[in-house]
Amino acid sequence: MCGIAGWVDFEHDLSDERPVLQAMTDALANRGVDGQGLWLSGCAALGHTRTAVIDLAGGAQPLAVEEDGRTVAVIVHNGEIYNFKQLRTELQARGRRFRTRTDTEVALQAYLEWGPAFAERLEGIFAFAIWDVRREELVLVRDRLGVKPLFYTRLPEGVLFGSEPKALLAHPKVRPVVDVEGLRELFSVAKQPGRAVFRDMAELLPGHTLTIGRDGVRDRTYWELTARPHTDDLPQTVETVRSLLHDIVLRELVADVPLCTALSGGLDSSTVTAIAADWRWKLDGERIRTFVTTFDDYVEKFQRDDVRFAPDEPYAVEVAGHIRSNHVNIRLSPSQLMDQKDRLQVVLAQDGPATLGDMDTSNYLTSREIKTHSTVALVGEVADEIFGGYNWMFKPECVGADTFPWVVNEGLHPSNRGGQGRDLFGTGFLDKLDMAGHYADTYRTAAAQAPHQEGESPEESRMRTIGYLTLTRWLPMLLDRSDRLSMAHGLELRLPYADHRLVEYLYNTPWSLKTFDGQEKSLLRAVARDLLPASVLERKKSPWPVTQDPAYTRMLHAELAALVADETAPVLPYLNLDAVRRTLAEPGDAHDWPSRMHLEMALQFNTWLTHYNVELAI
Repeated sequence: MCGIAGWVDFEHDLSDERPVLQAMTDALANRGVDGQGLWLSGCAALGHTRTAVIDLAGGAQPLAVEEDGRTVAVIVHNGEIYNFKQLRTELQARGRRFRTRTDTEVALQAYLEWGPAFAERLEGIFAFAIWDVRREELVLVRDRLGVKPLFYTRLPEGVLFGSEPKALLAHPKVRPVVDVEGLRELFSVAKQPGRAVFRDMAELLPGHTLTIGRDGVRDRTYWELTARPHTDDLPQTVETVRSLLHDIVLRELVADVPLCTALSGGLDSSTVTAIAADWRWKLDGERIRTFVTTFDDYVEKFQRDDVRFAPDEPYAVEVAGHIRSNHVNIRLSPSQLMDQKDRLQVVLAQDGPATLGDMDTSNYLTSREIKTHSTVALVGEVADEIFGGYNWMFKPECVGADTFPWVVNEGLHPSNRGGQGRDLFGTGFLDKLDMAGHYADTYRTAAAQAPHQEGESPEESRMRTIGYLTLTRWLPMLLDRSDRLSMAHGLELRLPYADHRLVEYLYNTPWSLKTFDGQEKSLLRAVARDLLPASVLERKKSPWPVTQDPAYTRMLHAELAALVADETAPVLPYLNLDAVRRTLAEPGDAHDWPSRMHLEMALQFNTWLTHYNVELAI
């Protein structure tokens, strides 16, 4: 929905620092395509870029509340609060007055009414900052699962914050320094909560509030996963999940702008789409708009691999026909996927390199196309994490390993035995990272934090641990990626499966119920049985598609050859040039997408070093 940025300095008056705040805010321009606002007074400066979703005319930010003619608090807000209408009614009954229809003003008035504990009352996806003028305190708040990002940097005199690292890097006191710990985070597929890639930056933990004042910092947890008994039998469990999903989707359809769903034809997105289509037709007599992404000749020439068993498009078209949606097929070509301008924008959107390559680029291009039709899109993410949909949850060698199960699964593929995206980097560089030791340390810490219920069987205990690891170390990477690539175009993604009520319920649902018929996501299939075609109900999980066109692999090889021929390329000292030459000497298999990840990472790492002027402190 938006981008937020700000600066608090308890020792200086920031009233004349508008150019610096403007630069921080401008760095987030893509997150808010409908307007900008700045507020500076005394030791606080807040910036906001807006993509309007609720109260298009009256929802400009920063938003201030006055009492007796004096400003008492100011807020900048990113995201959505789904229960804001109920909270507004409650606050009005307590004497609070409103001048807008926004959820933003509800959040600010809730803070003034209930203090920092107000976060427990909010339901939604959000990250925001409140400057309490009376107390001279900054309050940072992040939603329970961390769907919306919020980074900060502590300074001796105060703090900087922003929706993305680029906003902090726009401040003259912040340098783009990355040390060994930051590089480990960059190459890791198991995120450490609160850790950022750039040195001296941190990310506010999900479910936390952080209050910064003249007397110090107070970090408060307002939500976390807990273990409790599950007393429902199978029919009751299915009915509870069904009821929750229908209520969640209904609340997430509220918007004053065009809304759609991203429909892959898989179980997760199809279920959300079917429920949304039913509500939209009942309430407004309108058909939902749906989108699916594919590539030129992908359906006709598709070859299955170890995780993708069929192309998405035919299933999505079948679901669209079944629910009678207004459906759009987004079709991408290899030349679009290799467009240098767009590939650069993918790195800039994420503030760093990644291994996913054309998956990220196609996601970025999909968001751009959807934004031409809609401002809000409901998606099916988080279902695999809470219902049990990943193949590594069913492999004994992954489940039983004394580390993150997806890290074991990654190493099972011959192309990734050296680690995802790391094969072209030099031994000296990789030795400093010691990713094996890093994973061992972070796994022990994470596993020890998993809440458990007394009396669990060994299998249930292990699967609960894996559920906790998945939600806290795997999911954050996916949430960050989705937010960055969509908000690069001002497109807001809403994630019904990320509702904390559903997450809490399913975290405590036994694995034996989640897989009651021996399939992955058994519960979700049962919920959707009357909503979807049989072909979709029976379809195995398929990740976001990757191109299988040989032209794309050839383009990657050509780009890598050009890179190593450039003696000024900043990545060269960190690469294993012999490994690069061996890779370039081979034609490359268009269907071996894990091998492509190594090329993608080397190329993007160079782009990142170049455009961010990164200082590697290793």
